[in-house]
Amino acid sequence: MTRIAHIVAATDFSSHAERAVRRGALIARRLKTDLHLIHVANPMVMFQGDELSFGAHSHYQHTYLEPSKQQLEALAETLRAEYGIAVQTALPVGRPHTEIACCAAIKPGSMIVVGTRGEGGLLNLLLGSTASRLLRVASCPVLVVRNEALTEYRQVIAAVDFSSGASSVPLLAHCIAPDAQVEVLHVLDLLQEARMRQVGFDDASIAQYQKDAHTSAEAKFQQILPDVKADYITTRLVTGYPPEKICERAAELTADLIVLGRQGRNGLEDWLLGSVSKDVVSAAPCDVLLNMNGIPGSASR
Repeated sequence: MTRIAHIVAATDFSSHAERAVRRGALIARRLKTDLHLIHVANPMVMFQGDELSFGAHSHYQHTYLEPSKQQLEALAETLRAEYGIAVQTALPVGRPHTEIACCAAIKPGSMIVVGTRGEGGLLNLLLGSTASRLLRVASCPVLVVRNEALTEYRQVIAAVDFSSGASSVPLLAHCIAPDAQVEVLHVLDLLQEARMRQVGFDDASIAQYQKDAHTSAEAKFQQILPDVKADYITTRLVTGYPPEKICERAAELTADLIVLGRQGRNGLEDWLLGSVSKDVVSAAPCDVLLNMNGIPGSASR
C-alpha cells in the first residue's frame, strides 16, 4: 500500500493554518508517523527598505524570529499532548514555496499540508502565483485543507485521466482515508468533441467516438483500481468540463476529500498545473490532495 512517512505542515499561525496543522496531526496519528511543523519567515517582512543585510541587522532578525520560534514551539507542544505524536519544528527564512518544498524533499515519503488562506500570506501561497510555484517544485503530495470539521475522511473522490501512473491516485486516496468510500471519477472532456466538430467530423463519427471512449474508460478503470475491499471503491464516468464536474460530484456526494494526480508532461502535469487544479482548489467544497510526482514510497499490501 502507498506509504506516507512524514507529514510536513506549514503554518503562519492564522486560524486557517491551524486547521491545516491539526488535519496534518490527525493524519500523522492515523498513519503512525511524525509531524514536521514549519513556519517560513519572509525576509521582505523582516527587513524594510535598505535593511536587507542579515549580517548587519542580526539583532533585528533575532527580534523578529524569537517570538515566532516561541509560538511555533508552543504549538508543537500542544500537538504532542493532544495527538500523542512526535512533532519536529523548523523556522527557515526565505521564500515560502521554496522552503516548504525543500523541507519535504529531504524527507522521503513526505506529504505537505497547507491551508487555503491565512493572515500571513497563505492565500497568495495557495491561490496566487506562489501556488503554481509550489506545485511545480513540490515532489510529493500536497494536501490543501478547506474542511472546517476535523473528522476522519468518509467520502473521497479520486479524479483520474488514465495517464501513466494513474493508479497512484486511488491508491493514495485509500492510504489517506482507509475507511472511506472512494469513488474513482473520470471526466470525458467535451473539448475533444468540440475539436472534432471544428475539423469537420459528422455526428455519426462523434457518436462512435463517444461510444469508444466510454468502452475504453470502463476497461481502464479495472486496470487502476487498488487491491482493497470491493465495497469500499466505486467508479463513475461523466462528460463535461473537468473542474466543474469534479466539484459538482463532490457536492452531490458531500465528499470531504478530492484527490488529483500528476504523472508527466502532456498528461496530468499540464492538466494539473493549468486551470483544472486552480479551479478545483478554488471551488472545491472540501479538502483537495494533489499528488505531485507519483506515489510516495510503497510497502507491502
